[in-house]
Amino acid sequence: MKKIAIQGIKGSFHDIASHQYFEGEEIELLTCDTFEQVFEHLKNDDEVVALVAIENTIAGSLLHNYELLREGTATIVGEHKLHIEHSLMCLPDESWEDLNEVNSHPVALMQCREFLSKHPEMKVVEVEDTAGAAANISRKQLHKHAAICHKDAAKIYNMKVLQEGIETNKHNYTRFLVLASPKKAESLRRIDETNKASMVFTLPHEEGSLSAILSVLSFYKLNLTKIQSLPIIGKEWQYMFYIDLKFNDYIRYRQAINAIAPLTEELKILGEYQG
Repeated sequence: MKKIAIQGIKGSFHDIASHQYFEGEEIELLTCDTFEQVFEHLKNDDEVVALVAIENTIAGSLLHNYELLREGTATIVGEHKLHIEHSLMCLPDESWEDLNEVNSHPVALMQCREFLSKHPEMKVVEVEDTAGAAANISRKQLHKHAAICHKDAAKIYNMKVLQEGIETNKHNYTRFLVLASPKKAESLRRIDETNKASMVFTLPHEEGSLSAILSVLSFYKLNLTKIQSLPIIGKEWQYMFYIDLKFNDYIRYRQAINAIAPLTEELKILGEYQG
């Protein structure tokens, strides 16, 4: 049985992504209130695997998780893209006309902005977790309250789905990273199937330093699929760069890394995996 650490509770999108990625396998969920707790599990137990959201097609990147990944010792061993679909649910004995408040995570509320604008009678209240909103309403029997989360949470927390598919953009996906300790990673991935890598680097504060890196990657025919910059605390207008690369030839990819390493001040491979 795999021990999977996630942020959120049963019925959350992290839970759904975990079961999709490890479909057919037995899973023991380690539910956490924060992403910091997820990384603590990875640090303290080599057998733990984690799923961590890293970006959404609407809300963008989860910058804090990039920082936790850079500062930690875990490595990326895989990724999973989950179609995000939101539903509105309430207690079983209530209906539309009873509701005056809706609870959910701020990102979920933002993704359902158009739906919520059509229901101004409902007060919008932010909470820490989508499925947690449903669990709280069910546990406390909060009448006149609704939750926005995945429809699967309704079965878990004995709620009634009033409407499915209330997200504004139907092409709403979240990308999750699968993380493990370096020791555990060896049993979860195969080098011959590896075609993607994530890394972070800092550059000297010199003109053309980033373009030099990009030129090398282009020369080695690596596909840059993502670049994300974050400021370096304490160094004004200097940045670290997180990038994702796809490649067809692992040896050629490693040659490219050897070529760019001398051009960086610091370079860390966050993971090599199948993407």
